[in-house]
Amino acid sequence: MTYRPVIGITMGDAAGVGPEIIMKSLARREVYQGCRPLVIGDAKRLRDAGRITGVSLSVRAIASPAEARFNYGEIDCIDLGLIPEDLPYGQLSAVAGNAAFQYIARTVELTSAGELDAICTAPLNKEALHAGGHIFPGHTEILAHLTGVPEVSMMLVAPKLRVIHVTTHIGLIDAINRIEPGLVQRTIERAHDTLVRAGISQPRIGVCGINPHAGENGLFGYGEEETKIIPAIDVLRARGWDVEGPLPADTLFYRAGRGDFDVVVAMYHDQGHGPVKVMGLEAGVNVTVGLQVIRTSVDHGTAFDIAGRGIADEGSMLEALKQAQDLATRRAALAA
Repeated sequence: MTYRPVIGITMGDAAGVGPEIIMKSLARREVYQGCRPLVIGDAKRLRDAGRITGVSLSVRAIASPAEARFNYGEIDCIDLGLIPEDLPYGQLSAVAGNAAFQYIARTVELTSAGELDAICTAPLNKEALHAGGHIFPGHTEILAHLTGVPEVSMMLVAPKLRVIHVTTHIGLIDAINRIEPGLVQRTIERAHDTLVRAGISQPRIGVCGINPHAGENGLFGYGEEETKIIPAIDVLRARGWDVEGPLPADTLFYRAGRGDFDVVVAMYHDQGHGPVKVMGLEAGVNVTVGLQVIRTSVDHGTAFDIAGRGIADEGSMLEALKQAQDLATRRAALAA
């Protein structure tokens, strides 16, 4: 019998679309056929989201994974009880921002105790998070802090494209200053290890340059490709890894989209996010790479403009659950 991993799903910002897309996703029988989902959030908010979306599922408030039944038709929810019943949808809330952080913290505790096989996160709102007293740029940095991991990477997965980022939530000038051969090498190593775990034995890795035309032999920039990127690629090629670059980002993403590479290494936030969102925003998935746990997330925000209307699309959440299932299952199989 195929192992069905226990996936902890954090509810995200309760004022956003997180509760709605969770209810819609867990209304799909096939989700339960592949994993055992467990929501960490607020049971009353989930029930209200069910009312809004027209999803007729019951929600069981429980205190620990040991109480979960994982039966299709009833959602098991570790209920932190942090959301007032009258909290409005679509409005910035410090209460919701703090709750979103607490859901993540509780989920990390459960995973560290071996009670969960993976984490799948619904979206939070950075401004609400800060208003709630938690000054982090986003999920990735929170998880790194809570797990004590000094360095992680963000990988975005769309239907025809995977992109891992050397730098993410910092300004462009700061990103260029931060990029150095060691960081580039570690980022590529994290991508390689993740793809091997996912069943790709010899990942094909394409590496972006920093400057237009990847510097074009010094014509653009100040030799950043030669000093910051090429030394890392040389080390990894010497291991026999299939790493190509640095390449101009525009042509590299075109080639990746047609299937020439298993992953693209982007140097900074918008270099990688732009192509992924053009090619698959609604089905995009965010994977945090380098943690001791598997973590996936939808690749969209809280969508305050449509929250509470029952129209949010659950496609990205379904894909995030699928990615968490695949990675966690392989981890379990390797440990067996």
